[in-house]
Amino acid sequence: MEILSADLRNKSTISQPEAQDQGDQVEQPAAAGTTAGGAKKNKKKKKPAAAIETESKDDKPNRDDAEGDDDDDDDDEDGANATDSAAAKKKKKKPKKKKTKVTQTEPPTIPVSKIFGNKIYPEGEICDYKEDNLWRTTNEEKRYLERQTFDQYNDVRRAAEVHRQVRQYARRNIKPGMSMIDICEMIENGTRALVETNGFESGIGFPTGCSLNHCAAHYTPNTGDKTELQYGDVCKIDFGVHVNGRIIDSAFTLTFDPVYDNLLAAVKDATNTGIREAGIDVRLCDIGAAIQEVMESYEVEIEGKTYQVKPIRNLNGHSIDPYKIHGGKSVPIVKGGDQTKMEEGEYFAIETFGSTGRGYVHEDMETSHYARVYDVQHVPLRIPRAKTLLNTINKEFGTLPFCRRYLDRVGEQKYVLALRNLVEVGIVDAYPPLVDIKGSFTAQYEHTIVLKPTHKEVLSRGDDY
Repeated sequence: MEILSADLRNKSTISQPEAQDQGDQVEQPAAAGTTAGGAKKNKKKKKPAAAIETESKDDKPNRDDAEGDDDDDDDDEDGANATDSAAAKKKKKKPKKKKTKVTQTEPPTIPVSKIFGNKIYPEGEICDYKEDNLWRTTNEEKRYLERQTFDQYNDVRRAAEVHRQVRQYARRNIKPGMSMIDICEMIENGTRALVETNGFESGIGFPTGCSLNHCAAHYTPNTGDKTELQYGDVCKIDFGVHVNGRIIDSAFTLTFDPVYDNLLAAVKDATNTGIREAGIDVRLCDIGAAIQEVMESYEVEIEGKTYQVKPIRNLNGHSIDPYKIHGGKSVPIVKGGDQTKMEEGEYFAIETFGSTGRGYVHEDMETSHYARVYDVQHVPLRIPRAKTLLNTINKEFGTLPFCRRYLDRVGEQKYVLALRNLVEVGIVDAYPPLVDIKGSFTAQYEHTIVLKPTHKEVLSRGDDY
């Protein structure tokens, strides 16, 4: 202890130049590492108070002179590094902006492919088959077959989602006083935007039907038609959407007067009955019998008169093939008729029509719906205008149905005689409006289903119907 005190006393009396020399010598090891500096600092804490006092008086000015500049530089560098490091960390920790969910506009303009960014579209209503086909649900082979056709199902589900969004907007916004042309264009413009119309890859499946009252089907206004929707009307809205030729065909009935509620309920119930009865190996005539039984169980009172709701016996549901709205099979809505069976993989439009009239329709009024015959053979055309019109039909519509307004839209003019000629020679089919007796009211509901290997899927089902 005496020796240590003597050393400290000697150290405290070192002259100015010697202190500077020692400071220079100590400076290099200190810069090399902080461990030695840290140890030295710990030793200083154990020094007697008197020695610390002496050192602080004598050495402090010398150390400031010798080491002050270098320490300041080191502090500046350390501070700058610390600031840069903190800034870098701050940048790294900056929270990522969450992707905002795309929602549909009003009116609908955003394609469903933008709303469903992963391009996987929602399933419709999944229904089990009846008891004799329940084994399909868990059968591994059938499940494998279903996975193999996922892309096909995804295409038609995309079309179904377009249909749901467009029709829900239409149901909210169609009001009495609107012209029928405005109603159709509202639906068709929404469909084109949401499905991203692109030639035969995607687009409208067939013209928008808006048949009124005793007219049950196949009416859409031609250019110049000034018909307006009235409060007391019963309006059938029937429109289609396709993706890669896979067509969604779905319809609903719109009314404003609650007097027609039972008429609508009868037809909706009948359509759901047809969907419930449909399945693989089910006979078409059995579906028709079930539909008729349900529909005829309803009555509707209009202006003090009671009517039994009758199924329109010469209107049917139908199978749907790629780019062909009416396939080879018909689904009756009355008993009797075709005993053909439904088969695995087929698409069907289950649609029913109810009427307060005779329950039988005939052709009337000006024709608006047309379609090129699906498997027509080559037919020589003598009228040059008919040839150019046929080229337009092949280019724009192919075998998908179209109407006169669509020809106007693509720039065709003075085509009526040419169109009539194409109908006469059998290249194009005309579909005039179908009407029951005047003064009667008709209603329609329709869904598209697919008979998958494991389940039945009601593709066009929505919250509305």
